[in-house]
Amino acid sequence: MTAKWFTDFFYSQLLVTLPYPKTSFSGQIVIVTGSNTGLGLEAARHFVRLNASKVILAVRTLSKGEAAKANILATLPNAYPKIIEIWPLDLSSFESVKQFANKVNGLERLDVVVENAGMATGHWKEVEGNEIMITTNVISTGLLALLVLPKLRESASKYNMVPRLSIVSSELHFMCKFEERKEEDIFAALNRKEGAKIGERYAVSKLLEVFFVRELAKKINESKKPKVIVNCMTPGACKSDFDRESTGLKAVVMGVLKFLIARTTEAGSRTLLAGATAGEESHGQYMTNCVVDKPSPLVLSEEGAVLQKKLWDQLLKKLEVIQPDIEKNI
Repeated sequence: MTAKWFTDFFYSQLLVTLPYPKTSFSGQIVIVTGSNTGLGLEAARHFVRLNASKVILAVRTLSKGEAAKANILATLPNAYPKIIEIWPLDLSSFESVKQFANKVNGLERLDVVVENAGMATGHWKEVEGNEIMITTNVISTGLLALLVLPKLRESASKYNMVPRLSIVSSELHFMCKFEERKEEDIFAALNRKEGAKIGERYAVSKLLEVFFVRELAKKINESKKPKVIVNCMTPGACKSDFDRESTGLKAVVMGVLKFLIARTTEAGSRTLLAGATAGEESHGQYMTNCVVDKPSPLVLSEEGAVLQKKLWDQLLKKLEVIQPDIEKNI
């Protein structure tokens, strides 16, 4: 991370006005995970405003999803209530992810999937046999992506269009040291509580998402199957409750930063819409301020190329245990 990165970040936060989404989603079915609040809610509101035929709010708590639906409809009185559906999805449970994907297979089509849901915490916790941010932000995010890929491709063939799969990452992926990358079994190292650098774990998980998107795009290109554009983006620092588990000095610092430089969640959500409409140039790429940008130097380095393949192989091995033969979906 360099002085230029800090300069670019503050310039982006304070002086860049992101384009307001105008592309129509008429006739399209869209899924937004983590859409009961924050960026996901605002992105879902845009998709409804832009005439999507169905917007699926994928949420952990159905009552919160219903509240989000009511919120959207209150601001868009001309919207037809039935186009918004609430589906349960808990990324801390692999079974929940699989059940959600099975329901997706029953859709008549699928045009856009925005994987926005994630977890940030400063405390060690394990779910599904892994540290919770790795389970939620990496393993379940990858699991969902590969499970919905066949439906996206089926829709591409049937309706002669190019679907989008967008994963919300973060500029924080620039900031982690990620010493665990030097271990032979990276996921085992990330699952070691003793000596864990939990303070940078969220940033590490966002870095792993960038690697995942790059390698998945490569695999899609190598296949002879219908094209799906896969990308990831940073929404920037936003005034959301995503870091609600922060305590002490970190909470104070985050509060000050939010007050001084954070975007509104509506402004940040525009980056999610940009990913959902971006063209071939975004395939496998990282986006900032609604345009393709360079990810961290580690990602682009020779070491990063080797690491990307290693992480992919190790993640796929874990996913095969959760869902046998999932590699065939690629």
